[in-house]
This record gives sequence, structure tokens and C-alpha cells, in this order.
Amino acid sequence: MIIVIQKMITPASEYTRYYPDAPSLRKWGLWISASGRSTIPSGHPYPPGGHPPDHDFNWRNGRILDALQIVLITEGRGLLETRESGKKMIEAGMAFLLLPGVWHRYRPDPSTGWNESWIEIRGPLAGELLAAESILARKPIRSRGETGELEKVLHRIHCLTEDPRSTRPELSAEALRCLALLSKQIQKSDSGESFGQIILRSERYLSEHYAEALDMEDVARKLGVSYSSFRRSFRRQTGLSPWQYVVRMRLETARRLLAIGDEKLEEIASRLGFSSAFHLSTSFKKAYGISPGIWRKKERDSFG
Repeated sequence: MIIVIQKMITPASEYTRYYPDAPSLRKWGLWISASGRSTIPSGHPYPPGGHPPDHDFNWRNGRILDALQIVLITEGRGLLETRESGKKMIEAGMAFLLLPGVWHRYRPDPSTGWNESWIEIRGPLAGELLAAESILARKPIRSRGETGELEKVLHRIHCLTEDPRSTRPELSAEALRCLALLSKQIQKSDSGESFGQIILRSERYLSEHYAEALDMEDVARKLGVSYSSFRRSFRRQTGLSPWQYVVRMRLETARRLLAIGDEKLEEIASRLGFSSAFHLSTSFKKAYGISPGIWRKKERDSFG
């Protein structure tokens, strides 16, 4: 037996790299167009060299980018200023997003310097996520408690840039993971559990009990949160109210049952928690624009 031990790639402590845009990356929706890590000692000029003209800037003028950047400060402290938020102190462990089209400037405190780890993301999916996930644009600065997982993903990205076996799509996947982490709902419940974790638990609960008679206020109590907070956070994360989520699961199950079996509509309605066949038929037609009977016939005809 041959055992192959792959050597762990350790990224350089400091580097700056810009990647060419490749047409093949567009099918992935987003990609990393630049990345780097820098240690800025106290009293040193900022920013360091190695940036192309459209990315270089000085404190007096600031800059506007046409891409999204994520910057994590791992040591030291400094200042970030944007047109929207004004001046904000940045401490070690904090991260900030530089949004495309938004004027900004930032620099380390001359008395401390700082260590920065950053990536730049481009692609149509990045723009769609910024528009759809409001927390990305609404909360561009993240505290130390919100960046632990982000630091690990950025480290993986820096490792991939040093690994000759890695590919650009792998970097794309890690960039998407960064955005997923930053879009997590970080509000806490009274128990200290994040609402993102609570919503995940609620989705599991609803997926197991969707065919039963459900009282959403009772579901919220089981989860240990107020109904108003539960409903608001659930909609923000899934795009649906809890009850809309249940109805969608019932209707998707009804479609499968109609396609594969011969149960009557009354039996399916009773099985899935609808009050009647009429109730199921009305909900089905509202969701899919076609009655259950016609949909079943079309499905059967499509399979010969």
C-alpha cells in the first residue's frame, strides 16, 4: 500500500496579487479578482505598493472601486471613512466591506500599524447578493465576534493562491462562502443563540411537521423567541413568512403525490393538512397557475 502525504501549503505572510478576468469564470457567477495580506508597521506610509493605478489611493483623495472588497484587520487598529457611514474606528479582529461605487478611505493608526487580510470579488452574482442580502450593504463593518469563521476562510484563500494545484473556481467557491458568512443574521436571542441558528432549527422543525396543524406562535415559543422576531427574521433569511414556507412545502409534496400516485385530491388534501380538496385546489392553482387535475394529466402525458 502506498500512502501519499500532501504537504500543507503555507501562504506567504505578505503578498498582493491581481488576477486577470477570464471569460470561463462567468459561468460561476463570481470570482476573486485580487487578494493579499500585508503587515504595516507603525509609522510606515499607507497603502503599501504593488497596486495597479485604478486601485491605488491616498488619504487625501480616497477612492471608488468597481468591485467588492472584504478587508479583515487581524492586529493593530485604524480608521475607516465612507461617504455613507462617516469615520469609524477599526480594531483588531474587525472586518469591513468596501462596496462597489462607494467612496471610501482607510488607514492604520500610525502609532500601531496593522495587519490586513483582504480579497476582491467581481461578477454578476456578487451584485445580486449585495442587492438581495440587505445585511451585506446595511452592516459593512463587523466586530471581532462576527469574524472568526471569516478569518479561517480568508486563510484558505491565501493558501490556495500559493498552491499550484488550485483553480480559479475553487477560489470562487471560497469567495461565495465569505459572502455567506457575512450575510448570516448576527442578532442574538435571549438565550445567546443567533437568529440564523434559530431559523435553521425552525426550518428543520417545519420540514418535519408541515403536514400537521401548526400554530406559528406556538412554534416560536418552542424555539424560545418572540413570534414577531421569529417571523421577521424568518422572512429576512428565507424570503417567506413561516406560514408561506409551510404552504410551499405542502404544495411541493402535493405535486409529487399527484405525479406518482393515484390518490384522490381529497386524500392528498387530508394527508397534507389542507382543510379540503377545494382548499388544496385553490392554493395549487394560485401557486402554479394550473389546477391539480390538469397538472396531473400533463405529467402523465409527458411520460407517455
